Amino acid sequence: MRNGLSSINLVALTFGFAFLYLPIVLLVIYSFNESQLVTVWGGFSTRWYVSLWHNEQLLEAAWVTLRVGLISATLATALGTLGAITLVRMGRFRGRTLFSGMVYAPLVMPEVITGLSMLLLFVAVGLDRGFFTLMLAHVTFSMCFVAVVVQSRLVSFDRSLEEAAQDLGCPPVKTFFVVTLPIILPAIVSGWMLAFTLSIDDLVISQFTTGPGATTLPMRIYSSVRLGVKPEINAVCTILIAIVTTGVIIASIATKRAENERQRAERAAAAGR
Repeated sequence: MRNGLSSINLVALTFGFAFLYLPIVLLVIYSFNESQLVTVWGGFSTRWYVSLWHNEQLLEAAWVTLRVGLISATLATALGTLGAITLVRMGRFRGRTLFSGMVYAPLVMPEVITGLSMLLLFVAVGLDRGFFTLMLAHVTFSMCFVAVVVQSRLVSFDRSLEEAAQDLGCPPVKTFFVVTLPIILPAIVSGWMLAFTLSIDDLVISQFTTGPGATTLPMRIYSSVRLGVKPEINAVCTILIAIVTTGVIIASIATKRAENERQRAERAAAAGR
């Protein structure tokens, strides 16, 4: 068996990455286009970024999207982490199958069905649609992704570390915050980043659950694109790409550092035995 990529695999990989990322690269390039025609290059310019800061509708939608993303990702991370701990640590309990199905249902449920069911729920309970309902919807569908990420880390967790801490007199609650939480923190951070990215990217569920004064940026972009793509749309999409990329890089660096610190602590503990 030969090591490395064959020419066929290399060509297929090149075309695959080009198909995925070339449109994004073109979007970023044309966001610096001088011309008002998004498909005709008229020279390098940042005029559309300047114009973007004077577009109150896009700025308001961006602010709503950021608030919903931060709040929903934080709540989804807390609830998803608790759900993962329950599934991994509580063993077999009555209603486990139902609870597991409720946690993972949004993973396989079409977004149209999820959004419509939430709309019917909010109407049935008489809850006016707006920022609060939008946030609840985002927490609901992103919580399951956090649970999957954290659960995968808890399954491979070495329980002997917790047992050693408790044998030394550490209470269970303190053991969780001192021993367990730092070890699973990279998975929690990854889950938060995933929930935040899903929140700022969602369109279908947001359309069903939003109301007056709670228009997200994807909804605003979609409504604008239907009337024709404006150069400002390229600029705001480029900013979103930059924010998500920066967040992913920061999360990756933080996760890597935390993992290195954990490995150094384990080696030090093993050397001290």
